[in-house]
Amino acid sequence: MAAPLRIEGYVIVSEDGMIADATGVMPPSLVVPADQAFFERGLDRADVVVHGRHSQESHTNSARRKRIILTRSVSALKEGPAPLSVYWNPAGASFEQALAMLGVSSGLAGIIGGTEVFGLFLPRYAAFHLTRAAGVRLPGGRPVFPQVPACTPDEVLLGHGLRPGPAQRLDAARDVSVVTWEPMARTGVG
Repeated sequence: MAAPLRIEGYVIVSEDGMIADATGVMPPSLVVPADQAFFERGLDRADVVVHGRHSQESHTNSARRKRIILTRSVSALKEGPAPLSVYWNPAGASFEQALAMLGVSSGLAGIIGGTEVFGLFLPRYAAFHLTRAAGVRLPGGRPVFPQVPACTPDEVLLGHGLRPGPAQRLDAARDVSVVTWEPMARTGVG
């Protein structure tokens, strides 16, 4: 029997928990080469990448990755715009049905956003890699989770049974660090 699918989230946020500015654009202040390298290494391990229509990644291996694109423009499932992709509306089909359409039943799913996508998988994360860019604030921007800014990203993750591991400095000059959050039982905290 195949191992179950492991779900991991990858994101960089501003100090105020935003993934993009008020226009929906990721500003240069959140584009950090060391974080981009961390992100790409994570996705290179993924068997499928999951994101919304406006979230994407354009790295060396992007075209070779299976991907599920969340959208309300289809009723359930539909072939995606590129090979190895599928459009998925969670209101009309299960995540497992979307995976099956791509022939994925085990391995690693890399969740890369946006807000609603990150929120949808909160109950299922085996790991959430939260990178923070210190000193960057994006008032009125797009939050990482639907509950932000009423709650911090940390409060949202804690509220879903995830606990932080140690911070890993990615870029000392820009004060950018990543913390991997895992279910309480895996971290031994609590």
